[in-house]
Amino acid sequence: MRRRDFVVAGLGGLTAASFPFAWRKGFAAGQRKKRVLYFTRSAGFEHSVVRRQGDELAHSEKILVELGEKGGFEVICTKDGRVFDEDLGKFDAIVFYTSGDLTKPDKLGTPPMSEAGKKRLLDAIAAGKGFIGFHAATDSFHSRGDQIDPYIAMIGGEFITHGRQQEAALRNTSPKFPGMAKIGPSLRLLEEWYALKNFAPDLHVIFVQETEGMVDDCYQRPPFPATWARMHGKGRVYYTSLGHREDIWTNPVIQDIFLGAFAWVLGQIDADIPPNIQEVTPLAHQLRR
Repeated sequence: MRRRDFVVAGLGGLTAASFPFAWRKGFAAGQRKKRVLYFTRSAGFEHSVVRRQGDELAHSEKILVELGEKGGFEVICTKDGRVFDEDLGKFDAIVFYTSGDLTKPDKLGTPPMSEAGKKRLLDAIAAGKGFIGFHAATDSFHSRGDQIDPYIAMIGGEFITHGRQQEAALRNTSPKFPGMAKIGPSLRLLEEWYALKNFAPDLHVIFVQETEGMVDDCYQRPPFPATWARMHGKGRVYYTSLGHREDIWTNPVIQDIFLGAFAWVLGQIDADIPPNIQEVTPLAHQLRR
C-alpha cells in the first residue's frame, strides 16, 4: 500500500502530567516515537465507531489519535488489507477493530488481507511486535470444529454472539496491570457485551465478565474473561471486549485503561502477567449454567 493511502496522526508531544510517575519512565525525552497501525477493515458487520464518513476519520480513530498524542506514539489508520504484504517492521504495534474473514471482500470494496499477509501478521507478533484487539477483533476469523484458527490462538479467544446492550459489571482481577490501579474491585458500564469461547489456557485475565443478573440466553453461563493479556511468542497481546459504544471511547476511565494497554504492548512499561484463567474464571469454558 502506498504512503498516501494511510491516515497519519498522533504527532503531539507527551506532557509530564499525562501519566502517573511509574509510567513516565517509558517516555523519556528524545526517545523515538513508537508507531501504531490501527486496522479497521470490516468484512462482516461494520461498527459505528470504525465507520468513516467520506475522508473523515471514524470515531475510534480520532480517539486513538488523541491517545497517541497523550501517550507519545504515532497512530496510522487504514482499512486496506494490503498493508500486511508490505514492511511491518516500521510498526511497533498493530491494533485491530475488525470483523469477518479479512481475506474476503467487503461491502465497501476495501482491499482484503491476503493469506500470506495474515501469516506475516502472526509471524510479526510472534517475533515481538505488540498487538491490541478491541471489541470485534475476536470476530475476525473463526475456528472450524476443533481446529482453532491461528489468529484466534494468537488473540486468545473467539466471539460467539452478543445480546442486547445492558449495564453489567466487570471484575478487576489484575489491579497491578497498567491502567487498572484506580479501577477498584469492579467497574459497571452500559455496553454491548460479547459472549466468548476458545480461551487460550495462558490468559492473564484483567477483567472478568460477571454474568449474574444479565439478561439474554448467551449470558446464562459462569463468569468468563472479557479483557486479558498474554504472550504470543515474543509479542505482547492485549484484548478487550469493550469498545462498541461511542461513549465507551470518550470515557476518561476507559481511556486510562486503554493507555495502560498501549504502554504495556509498546514495551514502555513491564507487567507481571502469570496465567490466572483457571483461578479467576474456573468455568470459563462452560457455555451454560
